[in-house]
Amino acid sequence: MVSDGTVTRAAPEEAAAEALGLAEDVLGRAMRVGATEAEVLVTTDDSALTRFANSEIHQNVAESSRTVNLRFVAGKRIAVMSSGRTDVEGIRSLVNRASAVVRTCEELEDWAGLPKPADGPARVPQVAAWSEITAGATPELRAEAVRAVIAAADAAGVNAYGSFATSAEAIAVANSVGIRSSQSRTSSQLITVHMSPDGGNGYAEAAATDASTIDAAALGREAAAKAKASDNAVGLEPGDYPVVLEEYAVVDITDYLGFLGFSALAVQEGRSFYEAGRKVGSDLVSVVDDGGDAAGLPMAFDYEGVRKQRVPLLERGVCQGIVYDSQTAARAGTVSTGHGLPAPNPYGPFPLNSVMAAGTTSREDLVAGLDRGLLVTRFHYTNTVHPKLAIITGMTRDGTFLVEGGKVVGPVRNLRFTQSYLDAIAGVSAVASTRKTLKGFLGSAVVPAVRIDAWTFTGATEH
Repeated sequence: MVSDGTVTRAAPEEAAAEALGLAEDVLGRAMRVGATEAEVLVTTDDSALTRFANSEIHQNVAESSRTVNLRFVAGKRIAVMSSGRTDVEGIRSLVNRASAVVRTCEELEDWAGLPKPADGPARVPQVAAWSEITAGATPELRAEAVRAVIAAADAAGVNAYGSFATSAEAIAVANSVGIRSSQSRTSSQLITVHMSPDGGNGYAEAAATDASTIDAAALGREAAAKAKASDNAVGLEPGDYPVVLEEYAVVDITDYLGFLGFSALAVQEGRSFYEAGRKVGSDLVSVVDDGGDAAGLPMAFDYEGVRKQRVPLLERGVCQGIVYDSQTAARAGTVSTGHGLPAPNPYGPFPLNSVMAAGTTSREDLVAGLDRGLLVTRFHYTNTVHPKLAIITGMTRDGTFLVEGGKVVGPVRNLRFTQSYLDAIAGVSAVASTRKTLKGFLGSAVVPAVRIDAWTFTGATEH
């Protein structure tokens, strides 16, 4: 790590090729010491971050890292070892440790073997996942964006907090049955919270492959306006209210539905709500997982080197498909959809590139459609209560507003809720015509704001 926020980097093709070469070298060593199968995942990351607080930049940091993850297979025994050392001695130690540890591992009775390339030995096609601007982002570039955020805060008389992160990474996977996949990709994320002296909070966020497409000034104005508008919030009685959820809240819904329902492992273990053909949502709700969609943060392949398929999850509210990694696919007698996570992975596959279809309603008309309800900016501290019913508990944060007669009339204090996300998507009555690209806890998501007929709020916070 260096203190001035600058990193050195190779060209994207060179970085991907270098990572794949390292993966092949480690793979060869593993096979020579007795592995019956082996898989090597190499990730390199040049990342940088500019943090700001009290409307001042206080930190620029940058880091370059490289990690080798080895899955060493001996029959049905599997050991996984990782190392940040990529010199000759470090690689030798990694392979030897994996070779020794695998003898102590229990057999995985239904081990189906490592995934094979679907279309022969050809490398996975690339997707539009690289931006030279993001990869070459300097502290000055990030500072210029932060300056625009702070200027909006200053104009509104509030303080700005947050961070602007940029990253350039290379990922490569090689295995002993023919997988050879490599890719370079970039990502960026600007998050800001604005705080008013009178107690109001506002929030805004954006993510993109190309950092220059993030409109920092607009995010600053959005967060500043919310902070001022939420000054002197008042209490509101708990109960069921129709709501308009902004995109920052909607991403929590798509993430939890993917986590709880659309994972093959959750289905196989009987803890998912998913049933093919079951209608769980409104006709207005359609969601796919698409690693090739340039509107999100694209990925060409998963962490097993398998090409990512476009998987419809919900079509007009009806359950369509689920995502598989190689192990869950073998159990189901099908093929991986390219959703494997790095080994060892006890959690199963997840949708990492969710895309929800836009609707036809303007943001203004979403709110105008509320007779009496709430406008919610985002959720905080959400947790699962009942996985099969997708019941989640949490609270609102950074801007919750009462709407009467189709107009925002004032801020309310944050509310706690316990709500089935399945009931929520079943109650979607309008979907915004615009969408935002965000990062959730399951990767990236492209989501619109929505209006929902009822949301169950169970309590209010004191402050």
